[in-house]
Amino acid sequence: MKILTTHVGSLPGPPGFDPSAGMSDAQLAQAVAWVVREQRAIGLDLINEGELTKGGDWLAFMDNRLSGFEPRQVPAGTSIVARGKDREEFDDFYSWASARQTLFFSADKRMQTARRYQVCVGPIHYAGGAALEREIALLRAQVADPSQCFLTSTAPASLEPYRGNEYYASAEAFVAALSEALRSEYQAIVDAGFTLQIDDAWLVALWDRIGIGMGLAAFRARCRERIEALNHALRGIPAEKIRYHLCWGSWHGPHAHDLPFKDIVDLMLQVNARYYSFEAANVRHEHEYELWREVKLPDGKVIIPGVVTHSTDLIEHPQLVAQRIRRFAALVGPENVIAGTDCGFGGRTHPQIAWAKLRALTEGARLAANP
Repeated sequence: MKILTTHVGSLPGPPGFDPSAGMSDAQLAQAVAWVVREQRAIGLDLINEGELTKGGDWLAFMDNRLSGFEPRQVPAGTSIVARGKDREEFDDFYSWASARQTLFFSADKRMQTARRYQVCVGPIHYAGGAALEREIALLRAQVADPSQCFLTSTAPASLEPYRGNEYYASAEAFVAALSEALRSEYQAIVDAGFTLQIDDAWLVALWDRIGIGMGLAAFRARCRERIEALNHALRGIPAEKIRYHLCWGSWHGPHAHDLPFKDIVDLMLQVNARYYSFEAANVRHEHEYELWREVKLPDGKVIIPGVVTHSTDLIEHPQLVAQRIRRFAALVGPENVIAGTDCGFGGRTHPQIAWAKLRALTEGARLAANP
């Protein structure tokens, strides 16, 4: 049977594409048309607009879509993002990589600059209606069937690390308010006919920042609370219209202290989604396919394991891609597998390499379906 193919969301734009320079609607429409054509030419089945309408950044686009925040300087010594067991153990490497800006694809200026830190000073409301309408319209103009396309948004838990709270009485109330505001965006994407993908990299990437000190039980409880908040935001949206992407962060580093997948997979499956996307092709997590021998995939659910990765410039051989797909198909059934990528490629991989990897993905899926 045919193995469907997709990717996580972020893709390199056309040559010269630079959303930070300011683009007219006509220029952005041309860029979206280009990235749609490229995906179709490669043979990807489930596509998007490459997150070009978001400036290629899965987090920063939300800075202007939520009211109740004001920009601030990060208080000295308080940044969760800039610490962690990985950075402590490999401090020489991180100093070297940060100085050379190689933790991401260094030609992408968006990944080089520090993210904006914001503090909640009032009620949180969704204020991104116009931007989202533009995003939807630009992709809708290029596709005949939106049901075969997805648009991404961010989970409330992954917005937390870059936001402080001076308004709500507790972290739980703050996350609940974020979730309720994000619900407007989630619902609008589905109402437009697209599949909604929720990106949630920071949920587990915080393990080596705060989780190790908390202990596994307390960290899992923290994750569970945030998944419950996400599910509250997704209430009423059919699970078959939702993809959930979980990963351990896309920077090019050791990742020696990533939380094992076995310690979070049951919570991932509690997200009200039909499709679950996760890293499975990089050398830190590829071995974890075996956990599906023990973990039963619930009926009606589909996994989207990464079978090509952003974490190396080596291009996977299609035979290797096929092997990876077959491993999962043997454990959960081929009808329950869509071949995907570990993370987004935009800003993480040189464009030539990114598109070659996606071609290897589709070629490998064809081999897996026709051994």
